[in-house]
Amino acid sequence: MIKTIECSQEGIVRILDQSRLPLEEVYIECRDHLEVAEAIRKMRIRGAPAIGVAAAIALALGAQKIQADSFEGFYSKLQDLAETLAGTRPTAVNLFWALGCMKRCALDFKDLPLQALKERLREEAQRILEEDINTNRALGREGKGLIHDGASILTHCNTGALATAGYGTALGVVRAAFEEGKRLTVYVDETRPYLQGARLTAWELQKEGIPFVLITDNMAGYFMKQGKIDMVMVGADRIAANGDVANKIGTYGLAVLAREHNIPFYVAAPLSTLDLGLPSGEEIPIEERDPEEVTQFLGTPIAPPGAQAANPAFDITPARLVSAIVTEVGIARPPYKDSLRDLRQRAWHRPKAG
Repeated sequence: MIKTIECSQEGIVRILDQSRLPLEEVYIECRDHLEVAEAIRKMRIRGAPAIGVAAAIALALGAQKIQADSFEGFYSKLQDLAETLAGTRPTAVNLFWALGCMKRCALDFKDLPLQALKERLREEAQRILEEDINTNRALGREGKGLIHDGASILTHCNTGALATAGYGTALGVVRAAFEEGKRLTVYVDETRPYLQGARLTAWELQKEGIPFVLITDNMAGYFMKQGKIDMVMVGADRIAANGDVANKIGTYGLAVLAREHNIPFYVAAPLSTLDLGLPSGEEIPIEERDPEEVTQFLGTPIAPPGAQAANPAFDITPARLVSAIVTEVGIARPPYKDSLRDLRQRAWHRPKAG
């Protein structure tokens, strides 16, 4: 299994540098929370679940260096570290979920000696990492029934092991169906401007031996009209209470095309991606990234000097265009306000995924 991120007993965080794939398979080593934060900001690690895991590990790492005479002093400094990490990527709710888990852990064990409390935080970060892998495997088991033998699935961005601590969300569903012996073909769109599909998803599928066809983003409608696509399967960075989905820019366009061609459009995401406190996608903040990601590629200009460019990293797909949302505890269908709430409640009464 591809290891996206891991932390040694010595407190060194090893991250597979996704900015250098597929040409180089290089791990970077981070020794403090600021280096991990920079890796998140620079998209050396990316994907909503992976960002959450990285943030939890970074907070535990930063906590080891906090000096304080009381829990109140310790917790105040811990919150400062968490705010630094929270500022790295604004859209993916898993980041804030993981930091919330870490802060609750600190509060739960506030009466422990400081060194024991720091160890609890380190254990909690490791638990979040391992739970992410188990959750994704459970998500794959729940969703694989949507994929019939011989299916062609269009994916967007990267939702595999690289986007998580391991296994994957939407690509994890595809992987689970493939492991079951189903014949399938994955149509991988390149996902401009950062090319996560061409660079990362194609790399993963090639490693797994899963058949795939790489296409440019603007070929999706053509292949749908030709009857080459049976379904669209994407991930999510945040899902509102009504089922609106924030995901990589271009997702909304694929959902519109899928509706036009009567193709099911599925979203696969863990419950940690739900933000049921937001009534709709209108309240989800959209990250604006450096315009040079549009005007350049790998440092080479691809537009005239001085060209103005926009670079929203995500868009919102309305719930009415989503056929179903796959989670680790079941599949939600419209009306999502009810089904997503029911799945969250079911998770509270169910053992951890494993």
